[in-house]
Amino acid sequence: MMVEKKEIEESQKKKRGRRPKDAKVEYVLNKEQTKFFVDLSKDEKELRTVQDILLKVNDKKHGGEVLFKDIATFAISKLNIKDIEKLQENSLSEMEKVQRSLDEFNTKNNLKLSLGEYLLKKLNLN
Repeated sequence: MMVEKKEIEESQKKKRGRRPKDAKVEYVLNKEQTKFFVDLSKDEKELRTVQDILLKVNDKKHGGEVLFKDIATFAISKLNIKDIEKLQENSLSEMEKVQRSLDEFNTKNNLKLSLGEYLLKKLNLN
């Protein structure tokens, strides 16, 4: 029993040291998480937008208060595939976009160009 517990703890420990350059950290969803927080303190425009929406939806004579949670769950249910793709695209850094373009070019043309070779070819520098 103790040996199994020790093995589980050792397998869950984070590895120490420097990560390899090309190491991709895999996103792991915590299914036990039940609370999510949105911090809009540094984004005044988005904060005003949320506040304006809350004022509009609660400008009524009957019914209970509409909370941010209600708006968020409603909006999430309206997400479609294109919205998800746009969110994924917005999460990429500039270098990740270049690397993705290189990978697509290599698979499309059955080549194995390095990043430098690809940029030379795309920028017509030779």
